[in-house]
Amino acid sequence: MSAALNEIEYLESFAEEELYLNHASYGPPSHQVAATTERLQNLAMAGGVSASATLHSEDARARAAISALTGTPSERVALTTSTSLGLMQIAFGVSGEVLVSPDEFPANVYAWRRAEGAGLLTMRTLPGGGPSAPTRVTPELVRDALTPSITAVAVSAVDFRTGFRADLAGIREAIGDRLLIVDGIQGFGVIDADWTIADAVAVGGQKWLRAGWGGGFVAFSERGLDAIRPVLGSWTGAENTGLYDGVEHTILPDARRHSITNLSPMAMGSLASALELVSSIGIARVEQLIAGTADVLIEALDAAGVPVLSPREHALRAGIVVAGFADGTAARAHAALTDAGVTATLHGTDRIRFAVHATTTDDAVRTAARVLGSV
Repeated sequence: MSAALNEIEYLESFAEEELYLNHASYGPPSHQVAATTERLQNLAMAGGVSASATLHSEDARARAAISALTGTPSERVALTTSTSLGLMQIAFGVSGEVLVSPDEFPANVYAWRRAEGAGLLTMRTLPGGGPSAPTRVTPELVRDALTPSITAVAVSAVDFRTGFRADLAGIREAIGDRLLIVDGIQGFGVIDADWTIADAVAVGGQKWLRAGWGGGFVAFSERGLDAIRPVLGSWTGAENTGLYDGVEHTILPDARRHSITNLSPMAMGSLASALELVSSIGIARVEQLIAGTADVLIEALDAAGVPVLSPREHALRAGIVVAGFADGTAARAHAALTDAGVTATLHGTDRIRFAVHATTTDDAVRTAARVLGSV
């Protein structure tokens, strides 16, 4: 477990270029994550009688770190490689009818489509607005779409296109005892939310957690763990994994029943290090730092005459700020940003997505706004 850090030490743990404003795409890992990867790779290189056991002990470390940040007991945490795989594992274990917005990130649409194609459930969709006007999934919208046959609702904690932050507590209240499935990757670790509201939260470590690729998790409520079957769970999700006797063994009693295979110790160790680093100053402080810088970016875009398509209220957004180009010139503006050394994401012809983190400086976001104002 990493020692508690003061804020300066936390900020100095990262080394991305100053004009990197793209954490919703991937978050550059910390020095601690890089050191963990190197340590575990060196251990694997050396081999030895205890190497394998030591390497795979990173699983337990990761589950403990996830438990600390989610408020979910570690026995209800399943490790996986990504949000996409986590959502697929959830979808194949759900039955009945699932309500989801077609404007969700594809990982939270394809999983339900594939489960429906396998005959496991029926997918129902909310009204969609399309890429240029994505639907905000609100408690009211969900409530109006509910029918007695809906058994689960799937939603992103933070919309990847606009940064809109879903009211998970309101949606929970609206759906009653139906399952609430949350794609948490664009919010976990940077918004101070009650994740225990959800029955299953899927998160990958490569974006806001800044853990690198290959590590993720699903955190279940007690009811979610009981209701979501481990359809994709394989041999590592059963008892006596070392007993190769050709017999199907009893599934594990906890969330590890969803395990498909042994995961990379490097990825699990990196995920643990990243989570421990967030814990060292607390999610609430990380959220404050991000919100302040996002405010500066919005003010700078306003001053430059660039429309802002993201919510302005803190309670409705996370770290994503989207600049709009109704005349379809977003590609030209994005090219100007690239020429100036600013990293951001181009979405279609009419928008550019910026994603700031705690390490993003006010000067960096003002530079980006000045570039756009001069295009």
